[in-house]
Amino acid sequence: MSAKKVAAKSNVSAEELLGHYREMLMIRRFEEKAGQLYGMGLIGGFCHLYIGQEAVVVGLEAVAKEGDKRVTSYRDHGHMLACGMDPNGIMAELTGREGGFSKGKGGSMHMFSKEKHFYGGHGIVAAQVPLGAGLAFSDKYKGNDNVTFAYFGDGAANQGQVYETYNMAELWDLPVVFVIENNQYAMGTSVKRSTKSPSLWERGKAYGIEGEEVDGMNVLAVKEAGERAVAHCRAGKGPYILEVKTYRYRGHSMSDPAKYRTREEVQKMRDERDPIEQVRDMLLTGKHASEDELKAIDKEIKGVVNAAAEFSKESPEPALEELWTDIYAEETV
Repeated sequence: MSAKKVAAKSNVSAEELLGHYREMLMIRRFEEKAGQLYGMGLIGGFCHLYIGQEAVVVGLEAVAKEGDKRVTSYRDHGHMLACGMDPNGIMAELTGREGGFSKGKGGSMHMFSKEKHFYGGHGIVAAQVPLGAGLAFSDKYKGNDNVTFAYFGDGAANQGQVYETYNMAELWDLPVVFVIENNQYAMGTSVKRSTKSPSLWERGKAYGIEGEEVDGMNVLAVKEAGERAVAHCRAGKGPYILEVKTYRYRGHSMSDPAKYRTREEVQKMRDERDPIEQVRDMLLTGKHASEDELKAIDKEIKGVVNAAAEFSKESPEPALEELWTDIYAEETV
């Protein structure tokens, strides 16, 4: 279904549409700046960019409420921004500075925010999936109606611990939405070469888990599917699987030249299905915003991102003593 048809069906307001546009553009501009800082040597280690996949987290965060949790893998900056974490703290963590969310000790893949219920950022493929079920178990135990979003990719979908988690989540009716961000390539291997199943979400049927496939380049389609998923979980019906078909424009990480696909393939996706351009087109053709207004939003966002970059450069590196903090918990009686 086209973005315009989904917009008509969803009866989305101009204000909501502008909000989605702003949030996706913030992720895009932030990631572009992170790529620049990496190239300048200010970000070390690994850095996995979310460019192209913005509609996934923005659509799902639109259906989340206070108390809902999220956990993901290493392509996580977009998730942080979408759940409301401060760009300054994120960028400072990327550059290993004291002002970062993990005091400069976690870097791109390992930062957290208890306040925003963001539980990482995990470097081990699929390790976050059972953790997501554990977070959901906590909410079930406490008797509230909170939901956990456990994000993982098409590569992680072939890991055994995913299916152990499916079994336990369905057995215990855990309120967890398993979000498969299928961006077509597991590191450098096409899903067509690595996966025999025609779809990934349907593997959950073996455990009795309901789910569906979603157009992950369409923020309104993601939001609509997300509403069904969270309603299922909040009603006490157990887990739900969303296979969100998306696409990353950059390599697996900043060190990946992505020679396993053609430039034409990437450009075709940019030209025909870019999630931000789809919403931009709806705003303009629906006369919800003018070209000048959208340019002003872009300028404002670039200012926020540039300020985050400057904050990260000015924030001091952690003191050597920080090596020994946050390692052990003190026993309390």
